Amino acid sequence: MNDDASAAPADPAGAEPRIYIHELIDVIGHNRARYVQHMTANWCPIARQERDQLCLGVWSTIGSTGAWPQVVNMWELRGWDGLAANLAHETAGGRDQDPSLAAWWSVAASLRRGGFDRIVVPTPWTRPVEQLCADGVRGAVYAHELFTVAPGASGDLLAALGERGRPAVEALGSTAVGAYEVAMADRSEAIAIWAIPDWPSWVAYERAWEPGGALEAWAAELRGVGARWRRQLMVDAPLSPLRTGRQPQESDRRPLDEL
Repeated sequence: MNDDASAAPADPAGAEPRIYIHELIDVIGHNRARYVQHMTANWCPIARQERDQLCLGVWSTIGSTGAWPQVVNMWELRGWDGLAANLAHETAGGRDQDPSLAAWWSVAASLRRGGFDRIVVPTPWTRPVEQLCADGVRGAVYAHELFTVAPGASGDLLAALGERGRPAVEALGSTAVGAYEVAMADRSEAIAIWAIPDWPSWVAYERAWEPGGALEAWAAELRGVGARWRRQLMVDAPLSPLRTGRQPQESDRRPLDEL
């Protein structure tokens, strides 16, 4: 395997829409820098070659805005068939883990205590990672929002987000990384991620949610459909694709004890 394996193959016209694995990872103690390096440089090239799995992002959460120490990972696959192939590779022959994952996991286990994963389906307007990188989407900080609604209503919420919420937010200078419906559940959860260009823009975003602010109408619409939401801030890991403009490569590897 070489660095060329990090380049994605051609994507034929009519290819199945992407699907994502969204992970919340709880890191042990002061190991977050080691964990994100191990995740990006040491796992992403393997996942790309063996599983046709791309990294959308690896982010460190800002603890003052939620749980800590925590990392958010997102993986991009070629639809449900791509996800099935990924899981089949991992469990082939009745094994618990494929050898590459088992070797990587043995180190990761010393850096994290566990996590919580969701399978999420993007909205039609959500761009895949290579398009986001080509378009130069990048944030100094990111807003990670989890919405909950009545069972069956997440699709309606995401439709409203695309039609009215997204234009209102992007008018403030932020850019949608994507919006996603949580699958394998009762259609009551959705996730949105915004790339915010700088800290003053984040302040403007938060103030826009206040009464009389630019997002007051959007907040009222959310409340009108019974939505509840929580926002956490996060920043790119050093090798996260939206920071570097590319997938992590083997040449990015370095000893974890140097971090």
